[in-house]
Amino acid sequence: MSQFKQHSVLPGFNLAIGFTLLYLSLVVLIPLSAAFIRATELTWSEFWTVVITLRVLDSYRLTFGASFIAALINAIFGLLVAWILVRYQFTGKKIIDALIDLPFALPTAVAGITLTALYAGNGWFGQFLEPLGIKVAYTPIGVFVALTFIGLPFVVRTVQPVLEDIETELEEAAAMLGASRLQTFVRIIFPTILPALMTGFALAFARAIGEYGSVIFIAGNMPMVSEITPLLIITKLEQYDYAGATAIAVVMLVTSFVLLLIINLLQWWGRRRNALI
Repeated sequence: MSQFKQHSVLPGFNLAIGFTLLYLSLVVLIPLSAAFIRATELTWSEFWTVVITLRVLDSYRLTFGASFIAALINAIFGLLVAWILVRYQFTGKKIIDALIDLPFALPTAVAGITLTALYAGNGWFGQFLEPLGIKVAYTPIGVFVALTFIGLPFVVRTVQPVLEDIETELEEAAAMLGASRLQTFVRIIFPTILPALMTGFALAFARAIGEYGSVIFIAGNMPMVSEITPLLIITKLEQYDYAGATAIAVVMLVTSFVLLLIINLLQWWGRRRNALI
């Protein structure tokens, strides 16, 4: 009996991997390598002097700290929003579902201007918050608000499909065996969605680290107070300090890579743990 080779619609492995590596090299590897190469124009002492100045360290602290907290808040409330959209039927559900994607489509500058108008001293929200001693616009809190706004869709859209695929029979079986709703969520649902939740957290965190347009309007950009690292890089580029700008960029690049590597390892651990359960 003769056997026929099945032909794939896509090209063979060698050709496909060649195109993949070429595309990744042009889009990702070569630009990133250029940053490292440009930073070598500085000696190690000059590089170290640039990246540990007090102004730069404060920008790191604000950028990574606000990004991490915003991603963590988005992981919590993004899970809640995804749960409501999947598990409940209510009037206006499709409208809310569509609004989740608004930060994806909205230009970041528009988002920044809108948030500034809302949280400024005379804004809709700011006029009530400032008398209480809560100043949002032109403070680090404004940075956190902007990063939370742009990161929410990453968590919701990552967790939502996983929640939709969970079989309700498992929850019914757990209830029949005497498990409470909290026990069912903790022992059955949460381990299933944990890898997706961590993926959404990683995406929101990565997006927040590199965010620029929506932040500069509401942050106030005061050095050592509300100045983010991407803005500091832009400032050095405007001063024609290309080596200094790339030095700071390299630090952000390496730090982001390490943090995302840790998160990916945690995701792998979560998937492996679910497979063993």
